Amino acid sequence: MSMSTTAQPSTESKEHRLKRYLRERAEDGELYFKGKFIADDVGMSPKEIGALMVKLSESATDLEIEKWSYTSATTWRVEPA
Repeated sequence: MSMSTTAQPSTESKEHRLKRYLRERAEDGELYFKGKFIADDVGMSPKEIGALMVKLSESATDLEIEKWSYTSATTWRVEPA
């Protein structure tokens, strides 16, 4: 196994990182965002964020996650459950 393979964060840690970020940003109410605008904040690509958002929308019990609109990229709406 190469060092670059072992140094990669797991999908689970990325999911937890994204969920923590969303919880913190949405604690005062609704949050609307596009993955490409938070990619640097969470250290992931917009594509990774999109895939994790679909997963979180089905599994996160403490957040309401909804695909809001699509104009050049998906806009997501997040609020505390």
